[in-house]
Amino acid sequence: MEMADGKVVLVTGGGSGMGQAGAQIFAREGAEHVYVVDVNDEGGEQTVKAVTGAGGSATFAHVDVTDDAAVSALVARIVGEHGRLDAAWNNAGITDDSRPFNELDMAHWDRMIAVNLTSVFICMRHEITQMLAQGGGAIVNTSSGAGLAPAPGLPHYTAAKHGVLGLTKVAATEYNKSNIRVNAVCPGMVDTPMLRSWNGLEEMLPYLPGGKLGLPSQVAEAAVWLCSDSADWVSGVSMVVDGGGMAH
Repeated sequence: MEMADGKVVLVTGGGSGMGQAGAQIFAREGAEHVYVVDVNDEGGEQTVKAVTGAGGSATFAHVDVTDDAAVSALVARIVGEHGRLDAAWNNAGITDDSRPFNELDMAHWDRMIAVNLTSVFICMRHEITQMLAQGGGAIVNTSSGAGLAPAPGLPHYTAAKHGVLGLTKVAATEYNKSNIRVNAVCPGMVDTPMLRSWNGLEEMLPYLPGGKLGLPSQVAEAAVWLCSDSADWVSGVSMVVDGGGMAH
């Protein structure tokens, strides 16, 4: 049986990078339908074309995941169209330029926390409510190596990604008896448009495992597996996917 056989799936940040790869892998693994969520219309539509071109079924939804009402409407739409939501990968996120801790202003802090942490809470709240109603489901949240160790120059990113692991663990614990599994992936340095836009990339490259960036698909494979029935006794886990970097 394929990993996502017959599942109705939601992927946020699906317009590029890991989310784009994830939508394609969910479809490859037999998902009934994949909802590709992003504020990047062009990227989201490209993802849908890639999925449908390979024989899968997908829909793009332009949703700002920091908007509680919009996320609520999205989940209601999914249930209206497909009757359920089996799996969700809350993957949307942003990065920022590195700067000293004491030079980080409130505007940059607020935006980072809204997009990288509050949005995960919002998505989880509506996903869990539906999964409770239908008798179960699986959620994966994207944290980071910065969710486990500090990323100097990015205190707001570090705080948000640590927070994602906190949300993951508390939800996994609360809903363990409700057939809802909640896990996280902690990617290392992955070759995505977001990472390429970061001003600290060049100085980090020599320190990467094997001296190279990871691939979006390598993280997406892990997220799809965590959402699959093959992982039905895995919950509350923070899975590091970084080529061994955190082992140093």
